[in-house]
Amino acid sequence: MNLTRDRVHSIGWMTVLLVCGLLSLALMLRVNAVKSQVAASEKRIVYLQRDIDFLETEFQTRSSQQQLKTLNEVDFGYQAPRAEQYIEGERQLAALGKPAAPGAPAPIRYASADGQSAPATGGNPLLAMVSPVTGVATAAARTVSEVGQGSGEVLSAEAEKARAEALAKEARNLGRRLARIEIAGDAQ
Repeated sequence: MNLTRDRVHSIGWMTVLLVCGLLSLALMLRVNAVKSQVAASEKRIVYLQRDIDFLETEFQTRSSQQQLKTLNEVDFGYQAPRAEQYIEGERQLAALGKPAAPGAPAPIRYASADGQSAPATGGNPLLAMVSPVTGVATAAARTVSEVGQGSGEVLSAEAEKARAEALAKEARNLGRRLARIEIAGDAQ
């Protein structure tokens, strides 16, 4: 092969350029690897800083709890609840109650509807609603208003009197019904 001097120079420069390109490619890959290691290290530093902050907070909380425990034991005499201090249900809670002292207000009692039907309320076991303004039961007021509107039904004075007596009887029994306490299972 007959190579001229210019041709050898060209091949030499091409070889140098190829070697330089390969070296720069290798250097670029190495730089990117180092950059990814730096980024991973920075992430780890951030995570470790968060862990340090968490542990510092935990340490402060626990030291505060220790201070509170010391204060409770020394100054106040508080103790953590024990297993025997818990109650099992309403009956055990009620057993802890004390009898009412003289002059104490009466306990709050809940009303319950019994299974008897009231004649004045049309079979409804509860009492009829009474208007605070007129004192007349709403069922009777409704009947009177229907009469006023021309329904053609006129209540006799005896029927009105019987209805009023039934309402009065139910009102007298209201105190006894409200004073009776029924357990939910017994009411059904």
